[in-house]
Parts: sequence; C-alpha cells; structure tokens
Amino acid sequence: MSEVLVLVDHVAGTVKKPTYEMLTIAGQLGEPSAVFIGSADAGPSVADAVKAYGAERVYVIDDTDIRDYLVAPKAEALHQLAADRDLAAILLSSSAECKEIAGRLAIKLGSGLITDAVGIEADGTTTQSVFAGGHTVTGKVTTGTPIITVKPNSAAPEESPGAGTVTPFAVTISQAAQTARIDDTQPRAATGRPELTEAAIVVSGGRGTRGDFGPVEALADTLGAAVGASRAAVDSGWIPHTHQVGQTGKTVAPQLYVAAGISGAIQHRAGMRTSKTIVAVNEDEEAPIFGLVDFGVVGDLHTVLPALTAEIDRRRA
Repeated sequence: MSEVLVLVDHVAGTVKKPTYEMLTIAGQLGEPSAVFIGSADAGPSVADAVKAYGAERVYVIDDTDIRDYLVAPKAEALHQLAADRDLAAILLSSSAECKEIAGRLAIKLGSGLITDAVGIEADGTTTQSVFAGGHTVTGKVTTGTPIITVKPNSAAPEESPGAGTVTPFAVTISQAAQTARIDDTQPRAATGRPELTEAAIVVSGGRGTRGDFGPVEALADTLGAAVGASRAAVDSGWIPHTHQVGQTGKTVAPQLYVAAGISGAIQHRAGMRTSKTIVAVNEDEEAPIFGLVDFGVVGDLHTVLPALTAEIDRRRA
C-alpha cells in the first residue's frame, strides 16, 4: 500500500482538527503518514495525537532553520521528503499558507495540484466547488504525485490506531528559500470560540444586525460556534475583517451555517454554500439567501435569535 503524506496543521505543537480529517481521508487512499514541521521537542506529543487517527509514521522536521521565513523553506522541506518516494498522495489543509506551499511543491515535484477539495474518493477523484460556488466539479490528478489541499469539515475524523513511529528527517534549506524573512508576529487575541474556517457550526450576521451582533454572538456561544459576517457588516465597521465569509473573505464548510440578516449576495454565497445544512433568518421573504437554504425563517433576527438561544438553553437545562 502506497504512503500518503499529511502535513500536520498545528499551532505551537497543538494539532488542529483538519489534520485528523485529512488522516481519515488518507486512510482511504493508502497508508497515512504525518509530517510535522515544528519544534523537535513537540514531536512525541504530536505523534501521540495523530497515531490515534491512523498515522503509521510521523516525520518530524525541526523548524529551527525554517520558522523565521515564509513558505519557501517548508516547500523545500516537503520536496526533500517526498522526492523518490512511492506516494499515493500528499494532503494539506486549504489555508492560504498551505495552498502556497502546495503550489510550490507541485512545481518542484512536477506533479498535478488540486486545491480546495471538499471530498476525495478512494481512487483519488476529488470534488470541488467552483465559480463562486455555482458549480460542483470532479477532477483527478494524472501527472506525478497528487497534491491536494482539503477544506476543513470535508470529512468526519475517525479514530483508527496507527503505530505513530517518530522518524526525524533532516532537511537542507537553500539560500534562495531564505530571502523573505518574518521580522515580527502578533498573536491574535483569544476569543474562546473555534476558528472560523474549522468550526463545525458558524453563525453569521449581516446588514440586518444593524450593527448589533449581540444576538449573533449569544447564539454562537450557546452552540459552541464561530462568528462570521457578511462584507456589508465588515465594511460598516461593525465587526473585524477576520470574521468575513465570502469571496473576498474566508471560505467555510461547516456542518451547520446560520445566516442572520444576510441577503445572500453571490459573493457571500461563494464562501459558505458548501455548508452541509444552511439556515437563514431574514425579514425579506424574497432575499436571495432563501434560494440556497435548507431551512428559512422570515423574521427579525433580534427577535428570532434570542428566542432560539433561550429554547436551546432551556432544553439543555
């Protein structure tokens, strides 16, 4: 069985949920192996986390000579690991950084690349949402090792114990890859909510909030959800740009997406239409969003959302 490399998505050695999803997918394609680029000291703990989801090997690449640079050194490290190996595929998360790494890696390996896959079959056939979410297409890499970036929530993580054998892998980074240095970083303030692109539930607000995101945030906290927003809400200064969902914001594919006070412009739909279940609350019964949803409520979100939050709390109690 050919090996499938999965680049570990992590924050300071803490493995993020998309990694477990990709390992589950990798188990359908071949023999999963995780690739951890980070502190060598964190390697064993990462191995303990990923082996529960089928990782037979965990290649640990010490990032001492990598962490102060942009994506080029990571692409080189993956290239050195993947070269001359019989691989069924290489999977990465569909983050901005990983998609750039994937593009560089594809060139180095002379391989085909598919980005933003929302489904992968056992034979490597992928499903993508394209043209602003207006069409769903299938595709398959036919040249070299398939390199695929996978959107979060494309698969349910399934535990399948693997050996998790830690294998240190030394890399040599070229001078050309060290031309763009990171001078400073500022950690994002913690909100206590899940990451927008990884959340299983997202509650988003738009122009209909009239600047009051209180009901949206209250429902999100009750559901353990992330908070999103339309471009109209962001442009009005009601919520930071980091919350924007859409063609010029973030793309999400949660199990449940609640759109509150969002009309449903095509730019917004492009960022959320692959959600598994979509619920909309809008005062305008002719709002375009109702043409996309599974469930729709015609009403004022400032009335509907508090009532929904209270009912959820009541049932939990």
